Amino acid sequence: MADQPKPLMPHATATWLIDNTGLSFEQIAEFCGLHILEVQAMADDLAGSKYTGRDPVHAGELNHEEIARGEADSSYELKMQKAPVEVTRTKGPRYTPVSKRQDKPDGIAWILRNHPEISDAQIGKLIGTTRNTIGAIRERTHWNIQNIQPKDPVTLGLCSQRELDAVVAKAAKKAGLVEGAPVEGEGTSDKEKLIEELRAEREAAEKAASEAAQEAEAAAWLENKRAEEAGEAAASDEAPE
Repeated sequence: MADQPKPLMPHATATWLIDNTGLSFEQIAEFCGLHILEVQAMADDLAGSKYTGRDPVHAGELNHEEIARGEADSSYELKMQKAPVEVTRTKGPRYTPVSKRQDKPDGIAWILRNHPEISDAQIGKLIGTTRNTIGAIRERTHWNIQNIQPKDPVTLGLCSQRELDAVVAKAAKKAGLVEGAPVEGEGTSDKEKLIEELRAEREAAEKAASEAAQEAEAAAWLENKRAEEAGEAAASDEAPE
């Protein structure tokens, strides 16, 4: 069968299919685009991460008839009923996945150690953090300072090499470390510098707000889903024998 779209949340979908259907691990792995050993580990509770199940029927990606066909024939390949809508961001701050946010302090520490000429405003804009966090890491007052290890933010996936190079070049020019650097008193005025720093802080705040909103949306979805399941269970208990 030709490649078909995969579920929007493959691991969470696989978890739901394992818990709520009689489909084989091969069928679940194929539908979700996962390795069969990964599905086996999830079924045996050996996976490093625990996922909350996501109902593909409720999402419209599968229906009960399609699941029944798969349960009746273990060689049957499930067909996606409605491909998930791909989410694209055309503007606004870049979203940083939860798995990457814990790497931000390491990336900040690397920049502070290797490129002290880069301003806090530039770091905030590049990494998506606040001046308070940068200051705490610089002054070693950060709550988790003992576990922070300087690591290249490009390697961590916090920014691209092109973005980092551009910031380094701009900071070096301002600091007079390269030819063509402006003479003190010339070039960018204090007012322009302040505007740039304020803009960077605003963008960092918008990015943080965007991340918080997306986390809240995910939490709300999970809460509603649990409420629906609780309601269904209550209705089932109240139904006459």
